[in-house]
Amino acid sequence: MGRFKINIFWIVILITLLLSAGCDNSTPEQPLKTVSSESKVAPDFTLMNMQGEPVSLSQYRGKVVILNLWATWCPPCREEMPSMEGLYQKYKDQGLVILAVSADENGKKAVSQFLQRTPYSFPILLDSDSVVQNAYGVFRFPESFIIDRNGIVIKKIIGGHNWMSGSTFEMINFLLNG
Repeated sequence: MGRFKINIFWIVILITLLLSAGCDNSTPEQPLKTVSSESKVAPDFTLMNMQGEPVSLSQYRGKVVILNLWATWCPPCREEMPSMEGLYQKYKDQGLVILAVSADENGKKAVSQFLQRTPYSFPILLDSDSVVQNAYGVFRFPESFIIDRNGIVIKKIIGGHNWMSGSTFEMINFLLNG
């Protein structure tokens, strides 16, 4: 019986490590590296939102977009969402769009359960097939891309982030208000 408890302990530790390996607790801000080798134009995509409607990045041309790739099982992703909501509420009427793209395998079911506990008003899109994740070269969560009004990715952020302060907040304010 004692040997069985020890094996379960190590299995739980291993599963925890594997789940957290996809998350990035760091907050470095980096220039764009992997979206495109020739330009920084944000690749267009179409995904379904939580209401089952198609949403394309291109429909937001002329607005400042934060494209955030996240998952419900990722602690840094969940931690940054309240500040994303605050930023969205502050600037949505000035042309800010936040597209939170969920990479959860269970898609709508996992995200619906998450939103019941912590609702957010910005659009959440479902990417169970990793279409956007692959197009943007994302392999750790969360990763965010700030896209200007012309559809150009101007900043890539890896890891959880406080969206209501610091240089990124100032950059978004400048992009929206000049």
